Amino acid sequence: MRESNDRIRRERASPSSPRLVLRRVVVLSEGRQFREAAAALQKLGPGAVAAVAGELPLDLLADGLPHSAQLLETLFNKLIAAGQRSVLDAEQVVWQLVKLLASHDDPTLKTKVARLARALLEYHPEFQALISTRKKDLEQAVQGLGCHGLTPDVTGLTHLHAAIKTELSRHIDSYKSALHRLDELGLPSTDNKKPVDASHQRLLGLRLSEVQQRLIDNKTLLTILDKPALKQLDSLVETLATRVQSDKEALFCVSQLKRLQQVGREDVPVAAILMSFSKGCSALLDLMQIPHSPCHSDTGYHSGAEQDQDVGKDAVSRYESLYQQSRPRAMEALDALPDLKHAAQLKAKILFSVVVLAFRTCKSLRDHKLLQACRALHVDPRCSASLPLRREALRCLAAAQEALPLQEAEDQVMGLVCEALKEYGCLGGCQALRKFAGEAARVAWALGCRMPAYELDTDFQTPTRLQPEKHQRHHSSSRNSDIVRSFLWPALLLHTNYVYKAIVVTDGT
Repeated sequence: MRESNDRIRRERASPSSPRLVLRRVVVLSEGRQFREAAAALQKLGPGAVAAVAGELPLDLLADGLPHSAQLLETLFNKLIAAGQRSVLDAEQVVWQLVKLLASHDDPTLKTKVARLARALLEYHPEFQALISTRKKDLEQAVQGLGCHGLTPDVTGLTHLHAAIKTELSRHIDSYKSALHRLDELGLPSTDNKKPVDASHQRLLGLRLSEVQQRLIDNKTLLTILDKPALKQLDSLVETLATRVQSDKEALFCVSQLKRLQQVGREDVPVAAILMSFSKGCSALLDLMQIPHSPCHSDTGYHSGAEQDQDVGKDAVSRYESLYQQSRPRAMEALDALPDLKHAAQLKAKILFSVVVLAFRTCKSLRDHKLLQACRALHVDPRCSASLPLRREALRCLAAAQEALPLQEAEDQVMGLVCEALKEYGCLGGCQALRKFAGEAARVAWALGCRMPAYELDTDFQTPTRLQPEKHQRHHSSSRNSDIVRSFLWPALLLHTNYVYKAIVVTDGT
C-alpha cells in the first residue's frame, strides 16, 4: 500500500509530454485517483489526447464507474474537440452505465454520471438508438414471457398443450373414419387403377343414379373431414411457434446480459433480470436527453446552430416515437379487425405505406404553400432570389407546425390506403388507423419543413443484402441470414446521412 502511494505521489509532478501524461493517468487510475487523473488529462490539448487515447485502459476506466465518470467525460470531450470520434470503442462504457443504473439505488448516481452520458451521446449519436433498441428488445422479451396463458378451444379456455392434444385426437378419429368409409366404398387400389374410368367421355356418360351415388359418397367424406373442430390446428401451431420464438428471444436477451455481468442465481425470475436492465436503459436515455432550457450550456447560451440542431434531434425523436409507440397501438387496432385477423404481413405493409404516403403528401402540400407564397409576392420560384423567401417561409411553417391544420393530408393518406385496399372496407372506419395517419402526417410535416429537409430513403427493393449503416434487423428476424425480405419502417435521411435506420426483416433464402 505504501509503495502504491509513493508511486502515485511521484507521478504528481507535472509531466512534459503526452506520453508522460498518459503514464501518469494510468498510474493514478490504477490507484483509483480518478479526479487527479482527469485534471492531468485536462491539461493536454485535444490533438495530444487523441494521439495517446488508444493506449488508455478503457476497460479499467469503465470498471471504475461511477468514480471515473469525470475522467471519462474529459477524455471523450477532448476527442470530440479533436474530431476523432472513432479512436475508442465507447460501447463498453455505455453498457457499464446501464448496468450501474439497473442495479444501484444510489440517489446521487444519476447526478454523478449525467455529464458523461451527454458526452457519450455527442461522441457517438447512434448510442441513443442502440440503447433504445436494446430497451425495446428487453421489454418485448418480458411481454413474450407473459404470452403463455390459456388458449381458446371449442370447449372454452384451456392450456395450449391440452388443446393441441385434443385437436390431434379429433384429427386421428376423423382420419380413421374417413379411411374406413373409403374402404367401404370399395375404390380401386392405386396398383389397379384404370385411367379410362376417370376419362372425360366416361364421366359425361354417367346416369342420374350414378351421379346421385357419387354425391352421397363425396358428401359423406366431406362431412367426416370438414368439421369446424378440425380447423383449429393451424392457429394452435401458429400460437405454439409464437411462444417458441418469444422464449428464444427472452433467453437470447439474457445471454447478452450475461456478457455484461453475472445475472445472479439460476432461480432469479427471467422477467426480473430483463426488467432491471430495461430500467437501466431508460435511466441512461433520460440522462442523454439535452435539456430544453435556453440557459443550459457550458458557456451560458445556445447559438442558433445549436438550437437548430436541438430542434432537429427533437424531430427525429418524434419519428422514432412514431415507430416505437404509435405503430404498436395502430397494429393492435388492426389486429382487432376480423377481416385482417390473420393477415400479419398485410397489416405491417399498411402501416408502412401510411408513413410513406404521409411524407409524400406533406411534401406536396409544403411545395404548394411555398409556390403560393412566391406567387403572392410576385417572385419567380425558379430563380435564386426565391431561396431567401423559401427559407423564411419554411421557418414560419416550422414554427407554426403545431397549430397548422393537417386534416387535408390525413384525409388524403387515408383515401389512398382505402382506395388501394377496396376489398377491406373496415379500414375506412378504423379510427386508430386514422389517428396514426394524422400522427404520421404531423411528424412528416415537422421533418419536411426544414432547411435542409429530412427525407425518407425510398430504396425498398427486396431481396437485398443487409447494410448495417442503413438497415436495422427486427427482433423477429433470422440472425443467420443477411437477406432483407421486407421493410417494416423506412429509413430517415438528412443529406446522405442515415439519422434513423430502416427496420427490416431478414430470413433465409
